[in-house]
Amino acid sequence: MRKYLLAVVGGTLAGALFTTQVAGPLLAQEADKGASVYQQLDLFGDIFERIRSQYVEEVDPGELVEAAINGMLTSLDPHSNYLPPDAFSDMRVQTRGEFGGLGIEVTQEEGFIKVVSPMDGTPAYEAGIHAGDYITHVDGESVLGLTLDEAVDMMRGPVGSEIVITVVRKDVDEPFDVSIIRDTIKLTAAKARLEGDTVVIRVTTFNDQTYANLEEGLKKSVAEAGGIDKVNGFVIDLRNNPGGLLTQAIEVSDAFLDKGEIVSTRGRDPEDSERFNAEPGDLAEGKPIVVLINGGSASASEIVTGALQDHHRAIVVGTKSFGKGSVQTIIPLRGNGAMRLTTARYYTPSGRSIQALGIAPDILVEQPKVAPPSEEEDGSAAARDRTEASLRGSLTNDSVTEDEKRVLEEEQARAEEAAKLRQEDYQLAYAIDILKGLSAIAEAN
Repeated sequence: MRKYLLAVVGGTLAGALFTTQVAGPLLAQEADKGASVYQQLDLFGDIFERIRSQYVEEVDPGELVEAAINGMLTSLDPHSNYLPPDAFSDMRVQTRGEFGGLGIEVTQEEGFIKVVSPMDGTPAYEAGIHAGDYITHVDGESVLGLTLDEAVDMMRGPVGSEIVITVVRKDVDEPFDVSIIRDTIKLTAAKARLEGDTVVIRVTTFNDQTYANLEEGLKKSVAEAGGIDKVNGFVIDLRNNPGGLLTQAIEVSDAFLDKGEIVSTRGRDPEDSERFNAEPGDLAEGKPIVVLINGGSASASEIVTGALQDHHRAIVVGTKSFGKGSVQTIIPLRGNGAMRLTTARYYTPSGRSIQALGIAPDILVEQPKVAPPSEEEDGSAAARDRTEASLRGSLTNDSVTEDEKRVLEEEQARAEEAAKLRQEDYQLAYAIDILKGLSAIAEAN
């Protein structure tokens, strides 16, 4: 009300009278709301005391209060929750890139635990856990009805210990059990490697190390290629990347943008809105970029993808992303705990919110399921490998010099490597083929 009244000062006398007449009932409504809140708090106190004194078994009052706090937060959305001191400590360790566990990012959906993504090289990844899997039981105990933190606590345990999780997977008729050995999770947030003339940057998470890892790996791979002129482009692989720190998403986006908005966040109060812009400088020096995403690409991954897509700085390839378009703030509390509270939505440079929608790729490319080749297929492949040169007594080509022959053999070796990559990772091979095509067009012009 105070803001509204200040806004009409200096208006007509009739306007002032109207404001005065309306203010009374509105203030009364506010007073009624306040009284209702106090009544609800009194009700909470009554229930708390009844449980503490009359429940069939003695209960810890502190645990009751923690449960009430967590219930209040989890009723808001899937990403708001209470972090007891141990969980808060674990979270801070995770953002530094090393922690104990299975190596999966999870959320809650319809009472069950849903895998956002397994992290590369972790026990869950090696055990074959997929993004989109639902975890229904842990060591035979149902997770239905538990909070996300309670379910995560069930999956924690000593390094080297075994856990059996029951998984429900789309397109698989029956639930099945997966045995996993817990381990210390050490993440290198970003790695780079050369695939032919293309630099492939795999970003697994957005923690304190992400931008530094990315910059170091990129520069090393460019040097290995013989300089930026020898590189035809960059693939940024964000598949199964569950996100992480907003600051790191901004830095990674900025690494490939010279100017313009990266992301904006808008909270309940318009004054809390923030806008983050790119600084001059492009690590890729204008070379074309392909970003790879899938249903396990969430949060910070979607910020990077959205920024590069909206600025037409990258071609996005793969399948639709997860669709987490909200920002959580960690607020430390008394007693060394904290609460994770959703405080804003984020928007890509074009002003779109991807909350619950995800980012659609520019080119939709599914990752096909590779079936083992049958004997018939092996035979037909052998037949296809027959050429004139393989025939007994065939004439040689005496017009080809040794240098030309060497170049042809190198081209054939590269083609065979590309074919092998298509079998191993079709989406990545597709992204690299795009960059090869763009490079060929640029050379022709």
